[in-house]
Amino acid sequence: MSHDSLVERLIDLALEEDISTGDLSTDAIVPARSRAVAEMTVKADGVISGLEIARRVFARLEEGIVWQPLAADGEAVRAGRVILRVEAGYRALLRGERVALNFLQRMSGIATRTAQYARELEGTKTRLLDTRKTAPGARVLDKMAVVHGGGCNHRMGLFDMIMLKDNHIKIAGGIPAAVRQARANLPLSIKIEVETTTLEEVAQAADEGVDVIMLDNMSTREMAEAVRLIRGRARVEASGNMTVDRMAEVAATGVDYISVGALTHSVVALDISMNVSDQQ
Repeated sequence: MSHDSLVERLIDLALEEDISTGDLSTDAIVPARSRAVAEMTVKADGVISGLEIARRVFARLEEGIVWQPLAADGEAVRAGRVILRVEAGYRALLRGERVALNFLQRMSGIATRTAQYARELEGTKTRLLDTRKTAPGARVLDKMAVVHGGGCNHRMGLFDMIMLKDNHIKIAGGIPAAVRQARANLPLSIKIEVETTTLEEVAQAADEGVDVIMLDNMSTREMAEAVRLIRGRARVEASGNMTVDRMAEVAATGVDYISVGALTHSVVALDISMNVSDQQ
């Protein structure tokens, strides 16, 4: 399934969840043919993500909306900035308001946090990665927001890369056995990443010629030693307990990637409001 079709399904589900058989309040109060212009304003500094998703929400409710974005996805904005203006039927605006804001606020919150982490890596070779710790069903949007914030997407799911973690390694009988079994059962084009927790495991993974070696919950000193031990034979990912304050020192060890679950698993939504500014 394509990412675009997943987005369409998410919008359908969100509208069904919120509107179901109708918007009782709006239908009872707002004349059917009335039109309005609404603006969305950010109430805190942040990075915008989800404008296109918001547009699709309103377009699903009414054809021919007049959409005027006043910011761009990935743009840093200050509190008080009007980021979009939309003209449509008054009923369509009110029906789509909460769904559009839910998408836009969550995605902008992810982009804002991602930008905070990414800033700490400026001037280094280390790239910021997301994880699979996303809202169930909304991974495609969470990962889209990470990119808008300056991060990079790791694997989308279990289907597009091999990640051999502790339980895989345990049942296979060790890292060498797990890597060899994986290679025997999958095409060579599929990349293999191995999770390691000790320098001995790092050496085993490097000797097997895997593509990426994850250093899980290692100290900064251990990560620096692991990078020296790998000697460029694989890409290196640092993971576990990665706070904003640690980014620069971890990047200095020479790792290629730092993955951060906090980008998406505990999101603080960016405060955005929508107000009707004109009625026609």
